[in-house]
Amino acid sequence: MSNTTWGLDPTHSSLGFKIKHLMISNVTGNFAQYTVNVTGSDFETASVEVNISVDSINTNNADRDGHLKSADFFDMANFPLIVFKSTSMTKTNEGQYTLKGDLTIKDQTRSIELNAELGGMSKDPWGNEKIAFEVTGIVNRKDFGLTYNAALETGGVLIGEDIKVIAELQFAKQATA
Repeated sequence: MSNTTWGLDPTHSSLGFKIKHLMISNVTGNFAQYTVNVTGSDFETASVEVNISVDSINTNNADRDGHLKSADFFDMANFPLIVFKSTSMTKTNEGQYTLKGDLTIKDQTRSIELNAELGGMSKDPWGNEKIAFEVTGIVNRKDFGLTYNAALETGGVLIGEDIKVIAELQFAKQATA
């Protein structure tokens, strides 16, 4: 069976997140620079590798972005990349997959599980084969040494532990070998 490589179409993709702030609302953000490569004979045997540039974090607040890049959080000077490498992708329903893999943040690697929903496959007006997935999941930031926080005088903490990952990813078929 042949292997197909799918390359990310960055103009039709986004990689975002949200996290609780003051325990009452969410702060959202995204990463502007990342690569995603998918290779396999089908999606259940595919390998997925994601490399995310910490420097590209954007929460629409320059001071907060700077703090997130500091040693209190991602420590970008020492750990400029966040890396995900899949270990399995299992079909759970029609168009639904569980994507398992190893996530590395600040040199700490943990196994995580994400949901991947197939948006569909199509050809664009120029004949290029495209495929899209929505990938969602929850990652506990403390598992990766992102422990900065502040207690609130009313109880609770400034920042939640769970980061909700929300990615809309469109790929273009690159090659079949």
